[in-house]
Amino acid sequence: MASLRVATFNVENLFARWKFNSDVDPDEANERGWIVEAVHFDELGEDDKRITGKAVKEVKADVIAFQEVEGVDTLKHFRTDHLDGFHSYEHVAGIDGNDQRLIDVAVLSKHPIVHVRSYAQRRDTNGSGKELFSRDCLEVDVDVEGTPLTLFVNHFKSMIRTREETRPKRERQAAGVRKIVEDRFGPNPGDENFVVVGDLNDYLETDEQGESGIKDLVEWDQVENVVARLPAEEQWTHFFSKRKDYKQLDYMLLSKSLAEANPGKPEIMRKGCPKRAVKYPGERFDGVGEDDPKASDHCPVVMEIELP
Repeated sequence: MASLRVATFNVENLFARWKFNSDVDPDEANERGWIVEAVHFDELGEDDKRITGKAVKEVKADVIAFQEVEGVDTLKHFRTDHLDGFHSYEHVAGIDGNDQRLIDVAVLSKHPIVHVRSYAQRRDTNGSGKELFSRDCLEVDVDVEGTPLTLFVNHFKSMIRTREETRPKRERQAAGVRKIVEDRFGPNPGDENFVVVGDLNDYLETDEQGESGIKDLVEWDQVENVVARLPAEEQWTHFFSKRKDYKQLDYMLLSKSLAEANPGKPEIMRKGCPKRAVKYPGERFDGVGEDDPKASDHCPVVMEIELP
């Protein structure tokens, strides 16, 4: 059987020059097409990219799905400057998505990428006529020594306008991903080799703002949320500084057959998270600060997978 390490990582503003202010409304971030509205941005230092590069190297993934990448060219420059160049990851996939802040999803792979499909143009089911996905659901087929693996890479609607207000959008996005998987593999897709990955921007717990908007996907009987195999206190991938809250926002959903063939546990690598995330007492990369610089405000999730 072919084996590989698969990872997902929201790298938080992996941009050529800019990073976004934390309180920016996506609808106001880029008001005139490609003209940058500078009031919404700060210059991005190289220290953040250097630490992000260390985080990517640390997880030792063969295939890694990214969220919050400016575009393929920026990702290629990052590969050259911080990942030891072209031969570290020879294959790249990414297509411009819908986010007005220009943050996209993308994939780096050591194995050949043989098929890429964007769903950025899929329309929302609420009758608005707008796009369903805040960025994209990027479908990427990887050839792993003759065995196919399909990734569906996502970055759902943010909770910036409160979890309650934005939940309906994530519910429709979760249902949309399920339909995409079913359209690709049939009504019982769990027997196929696929992984749904990414920052789904919600957690499963019910709180004062109501229920989760992603249960329709994460608890689907055709996949398994493998992070749930970890002890509950170790499942967090993101720290909400204002609420002092540690939650899982980043997901790796293995198809049912892949989950059954791989009973092990994923890893969540936290060496690049800021020191304000005090729940993690372990080693950090040199240079990580209280808030900045850091690898990201998210932690990468990685798992060793054998393909049947």
